[in-house]
Amino acid sequence: QVQLVESGGGLVQPGGSLRLSCAASGLTFSMYDMSWYRQAPGKERELVGTVISTFGTTNYADSVKGRFTISRDNAKNTVYLQMNSLKPEDTAVYYCNARISSRNYWGKGTLVTVSS
Repeated sequence: QVQLVESGGGLVQPGGSLRLSCAASGLTFSMYDMSWYRQAPGKERELVGTVISTFGTTNYADSVKGRFTISRDNAKNTVYLQMNSLKPEDTAVYYCNARISSRNYWGKGTLVTVSS
């Protein structure tokens, strides 16, 4: 079955950086778009960005554009989220997502806390 496992979260000061990873198994990874979502306390889950399967092109939410970068390594079945210039409002649980045949698959998430 499809499994997505996120890692790399933690506590970081405003202005700092973190890199999240999502290791995927149970799917032909290179065939699917991969996305990162986040959910802040008391808020709905929102899309952070997506990396397209075929050419590796990316798109981002306006709130993270220019600060976050999504990449993928198809040889390692892993997608990354590089987060720079972090702000307190980036505090959230970050989830990896794969959409396969109209079904969403989610990891359990990794917590990112931006605080001084």
